[in-house]
Amino acid sequence: MKARSSAMPRPLVVVGPSGVGKGTLIAMLQREFPDKFGFSVSHTTRAPRPGEVNGTHYNFVDKATMERDIAEGKFLEHAHVHQNIYGTSFAAVRKVSKSGKICLLDIDVQGAELVKKSDLKAAYVFIAPPSMKELERRLRGRGTETEDAVLKRLENARTEMAKKDVDGFFDAVIVNDDVDKAYDALKAVIAAHVDVAGGGGAASLAKFGPAAFGIACAIAIAARVFMNKGGP
Repeated sequence: MKARSSAMPRPLVVVGPSGVGKGTLIAMLQREFPDKFGFSVSHTTRAPRPGEVNGTHYNFVDKATMERDIAEGKFLEHAHVHQNIYGTSFAAVRKVSKSGKICLLDIDVQGAELVKKSDLKAAYVFIAPPSMKELERRLRGRGTETEDAVLKRLENARTEMAKKDVDGFFDAVIVNDDVDKAYDALKAVIAAHVDVAGGGGAASLAKFGPAAFGIACAIAIAARVFMNKGGP
């Protein structure tokens, strides 16, 4: 992938266990700022859930096709999760970046580790549940998972939760115990860590102002966000 211009906004990598509310928060960003954020649609070999639209929620592909494209170097990152393959193609990221929008990537810890090894200078945020018990409640509340699938997701969640404590890996960790507070915290993290000047987002995010980091910290306290020192 070609190097991005310094005027381009940094992509934002959103990580967190299944059922934590990443998709909800990303959708809220896109609704409030439709001209500022673009979602990098991931590929997956799993079957669509009820209501999911191909090309909008995921690019649904068969395993053989995805394995071929991975072998041909068409993917920025990929991971084997819950017996399926998930991944982000270079084409999906380029499509958003060329539009001048901030590219949003909803990926897992395995994927984030691979992105960090690439030339994509992204910002990283981890969305955490208030507790594993609450995460289990949310997963079972979907009504779309078998018992084995729920247990597998919870097992993977414990592994992902351990990664959030690795010093310097994430720019921020947001505990999603209230979706509105978590959303405000996410916007503050973007103001503090994502360069929106080149993407045309400065005006719409102006409420976070020149003292963006100070506001980020203030909202962080209210929303139980832990701002990491350092970062990628």
